[in-house]
Amino acid sequence: MTAIPASAPAAKPYVSRQSAWQRLATNHNWIALWFMLPAAGFLILFLAYPLGLGVWMSFTDVRIGRPGVFIGLENYEWLWGDSVFWLSVFNTLVYTIVASAIKFALGLYLALLLNRSMPFKALIRAAVLIPFIVPTVLSAIAFWWIYDSQFSIISWSLTKMGLINQNINFLGDPTWARISVIIANIWRGVPFVAITLLAGLQTVSPSLYEAATLDGATNWQRFRYITYPLLTPIIAVVMTFSVLFTFTDFQLIWALTRGGPVNATHLMATLSYQRGILSGRLGEGAAIATAMIPFLLAAITISWFGMQRRKWQQGSDND
Repeated sequence: MTAIPASAPAAKPYVSRQSAWQRLATNHNWIALWFMLPAAGFLILFLAYPLGLGVWMSFTDVRIGRPGVFIGLENYEWLWGDSVFWLSVFNTLVYTIVASAIKFALGLYLALLLNRSMPFKALIRAAVLIPFIVPTVLSAIAFWWIYDSQFSIISWSLTKMGLINQNINFLGDPTWARISVIIANIWRGVPFVAITLLAGLQTVSPSLYEAATLDGATNWQRFRYITYPLLTPIIAVVMTFSVLFTFTDFQLIWALTRGGPVNATHLMATLSYQRGILSGRLGEGAAIATAMIPFLLAAITISWFGMQRRKWQQGSDND
């Protein structure tokens, strides 16, 4: 057997010659980025770009068919002194706060009810979703007939019972119009809140309720100390979405009242459409839409900080 000379050089290990792009494409730390890129592209194309364009247009006097020039804060200065704009802000806040609060109360009650054992439970749960899955315009048309000043089933029923002697002009009176659109929004939004909270209730272990019952806890105590704390993260998420959907509601209001009577039901979204598209003043309409952003950011921030204060989510005790 021939001995290998001591001076013979050692064999060099094989080194894969990959380009920087190949190393980046096969790096496990970048896999999540590659999967997110298609979704990020859609978000940038259909959300970020229109948002940025709308903010830019709010600083111009652009109109339909005419390119605008930069005018700074003139659109916002005009809106600051516009009584109709401030009325739409008031209407939007009242519409959002009242509708969201009632939707949460009714949705939570309905979720607790559907979480119990009852016959035909699956069928009832499916039926609860009907108001939410029906197209908004069809719901608005149905409510438009319900609120009709001449053929309203509500006015007819109240007249037959002797409670009123003439039909109620639901969509012609400012106060009744505000109440009517809020009721329609509640009818559409309650199923979303109820089904989402019901899904959260399904994750609560029944052993917790059994232990509390053995300790003599009442129904209210079980809800306060078990159901509500464990449901808080889901409540924060669902109410954030509910507030955002309600604040930016357009279809229901436009199909029912178009902002009338005398601007009593104009929301910021409907006023932006009226000023920007129907009146052709795109810059002013974009300014109204941009003015909605601080309110939306405030709602998201409140929800986010509310969830951060729940220290038990990180495995520690709650304050």
